[in-house]
Amino acid sequence: MEPNTDDIKGRAKEAVGDLTDNDDLKNEGKADRAGGKVKDAIDKVEEKAKDLVDDIKDKVQRKD
Repeated sequence: MEPNTDDIKGRAKEAVGDLTDNDDLKNEGKADRAGGKVKDAIDKVEEKAKDLVDDIKDKVQRKD
């Protein structure tokens, strides 16, 4: 799986926000990280759905 760029970007923003006492930047970083988690979850569901479709196709083709 490729590295989650949203998570990396979010961590960087949070760190810079901590160093500069910039709450807006820290919150932006947290939002980026949360968005990355959502994308990861969607990717996992998509992959499982593709696997399920492939399994069903295999079973249908074996019956023919």
